[in-house]
Amino acid sequence: MRLSYLFYATLSLVMTSFSIQAKERVISIGGDVTEIIYALGAQDELIGRDTTSNQPSAVKDIKDIGYMRQLNTEGILSLKPTMIITSDLAQPSAVLEQIKKVGIPVVYVSGKHSLEVIPKKINVISTALHREKEAKPLLAKVEKTIESMPKKQLPLRVIYIMAHTGINNLVAGRDTAADAAIHDAGLQNGMGSSLHYQPMSQEGIIAAAPDIIITDSDAIKTIGGADNLWKLPGIALTPAAKNRNLIIIDQMALLGFGLRTPQAIKDLRMKAEADAHG
Repeated sequence: MRLSYLFYATLSLVMTSFSIQAKERVISIGGDVTEIIYALGAQDELIGRDTTSNQPSAVKDIKDIGYMRQLNTEGILSLKPTMIITSDLAQPSAVLEQIKKVGIPVVYVSGKHSLEVIPKKINVISTALHREKEAKPLLAKVEKTIESMPKKQLPLRVIYIMAHTGINNLVAGRDTAADAAIHDAGLQNGMGSSLHYQPMSQEGIIAAAPDIIITDSDAIKTIGGADNLWKLPGIALTPAAKNRNLIIIDQMALLGFGLRTPQAIKDLRMKAEADAHG
């Protein structure tokens, strides 16, 4: 009887251990979320990702389920996931609610534009994937970079221009990722009196009087090259145009508020200082 009990107790322990160690089938929604999954070494559990998840380059081999705010329930369920890890920026989402109703766990990660939230993102994702050990060096590196960032504010006015095919050129105002990154870099957002992303106007750009223009490589391609940027409405009449002060950034690195953001903000600060003294 005792032997029988020991047998079943051991079997139960083995099965429990197996279930804990069994790989998840994860769908990741949000570029910041996906980068953290890779950094934790959990990419072998990734079976799907959204369109904003394009780094590291190896992720492009993973099934693309579409843009985070245009998800499809059938497409997601066809991949037979056991877990969805998603940025809050995908909400509200009827699709994610439907996924939860069929019993698939949905783990939400903060989409707040804040450096302080990045360690929290790492903790949430590492806990969901049982990668707490792998998270420790990652957390230490991120927190060290954040702590080393310059605290002094600079009297430099900048604007961030977003340009994508099919929409008008936009400039970033308050309550945007660009505004948060600009302030974290110790710079002033020339469009800070506006809210969210606004259509670019000649009057607004002249009034903003930016010392530096910030944009991303995709925007430069859409505009047709850096030379064409200086021809946009109002830009030629700015201090930035006079000195040709342009900083081209990696959009996801700077604005995604993921693992690469602290260093990207430090780099933005260094380039702005170089332009100011150039």
